[in-house]
Amino acid sequence: MSIASSSHATVRAVLGSLFHTPEYGSFELLERALVELDDAGFIERVTLPGDAGYDERVAAARAADELDPGSLLELTDGRYGLPGFVDLHVHAPQWPQAGVALDEPLDVWLDQRTFPLEARFSDPFFAHGVSLDLAETFLSRGTTTALYFGSAHLEGSWELARACTEAGQRAVVGKVVMDDPAANHDFYRDASPEQALADTEEFLGRVAGLDRELRAGDPRFAGVYAAVTPRFIPSCTDEVLSGLGKMAAEHGAYIQSHCNEGEWEHGVAPERYGVSDARALADFGLLGPRSVMAHCTYMDEADTELFRETGTAVAHCPISNAYFANSACPVRRMREHGVKIGLGTDVSGGFSPSLYDNIRQAVMASRMLEDGVDALVPIERRGAGRPSRISVAEALYLATKGGAEALSLPVGSFEVGRAFDMQVVDVRRPYADLTGFDVFTEPGDVLARILYLATPDNIRQVWVQGRQVIDRG
Repeated sequence: MSIASSSHATVRAVLGSLFHTPEYGSFELLERALVELDDAGFIERVTLPGDAGYDERVAAARAADELDPGSLLELTDGRYGLPGFVDLHVHAPQWPQAGVALDEPLDVWLDQRTFPLEARFSDPFFAHGVSLDLAETFLSRGTTTALYFGSAHLEGSWELARACTEAGQRAVVGKVVMDDPAANHDFYRDASPEQALADTEEFLGRVAGLDRELRAGDPRFAGVYAAVTPRFIPSCTDEVLSGLGKMAAEHGAYIQSHCNEGEWEHGVAPERYGVSDARALADFGLLGPRSVMAHCTYMDEADTELFRETGTAVAHCPISNAYFANSACPVRRMREHGVKIGLGTDVSGGFSPSLYDNIRQAVMASRMLEDGVDALVPIERRGAGRPSRISVAEALYLATKGGAEALSLPVGSFEVGRAFDMQVVDVRRPYADLTGFDVFTEPGDVLARILYLATPDNIRQVWVQGRQVIDRG
């Protein structure tokens, strides 16, 4: 496997069969489509067999490739393009902890594992090495855009932003704020509300400057953005929560945090403010069209309507929820209310760096929510009492265009005007053959086998805004 540099391969056209979900609830197969890109790696034309001029445009793309080898990528039989995934919730400093101690109670998992590990991000060299490996691993699993929690350290979070640009991944990165001395360990917290706000302000400026610099030198740079990032209400003082809300409004910045994740967090805001977690975040100015809140499994109808009114998005983390949320996110109910939703791995509360695993778990969790799981409870009272299940195509939408909607980024599908982010899946790999013996060959069956059975080895190439960042050959 090779990781691309800024001089790595770029394409101007792609010819092949591509799956995507331009509308929620269904998928589309663009069979033998010719996708043409502009100089910045955005899709400017999609031509299908039978469209006027298809044969001529394919011939022209092949002729151009003879003059400029590599400008046309042709996907051979057995290889399909899927949009790059958008991961809405990752704790970058927890990457060395992935898969570790998930059987421990949450307080033990955090106090004995997570916080001591995150504290090591005070070392910029350590932070950069972990972050670069994480970004490259996520790219190799098809994730081309990610929303990252950094640590409580300015320099460590800065190294995370830099590492994502080196790997070629589009990223939104936040310096975590956790300033309350009564709620955080002395060895790992912001020194004061004033320092937390000053560091966040500096981080926003640094990342904006890095983004401007790289865009000016490279039209295909995918982008790096900063997010205002209070860890969650229980770890922050009122002063810092209010200050972060005002700062985000002044800068037009992204905002990310946790909301209503588990039984414990669900109870903090009502005890402290007399309102729900969601309402408290809104009162501090932390909900809005550039806000992404992780988990949200305990939101009632009023909270859900508040998210719709403010345009706040939900990062659904189904694997993590199975360990620490004590509940399942009601995806279908939220979608029916008009709330934006995408998927997140929540590394390392979720053990897997792959959104394929979370697509699968999202479907399973929705069925468990609808049907219930305790066989000793009568069936009429066992489930959620309303339709809750989602399909695998709906879960793919959450992992791609749903995440794009949450971040207001033009990615997530193969539509004109969107950045060309693509993962190439080979269904004919040794020991990972997804052809199904050519028995069930309808497009929906092909896509379902990919989503349920694909391994990292099936993902042969990954492209971000028309530039190749992963090549397994």
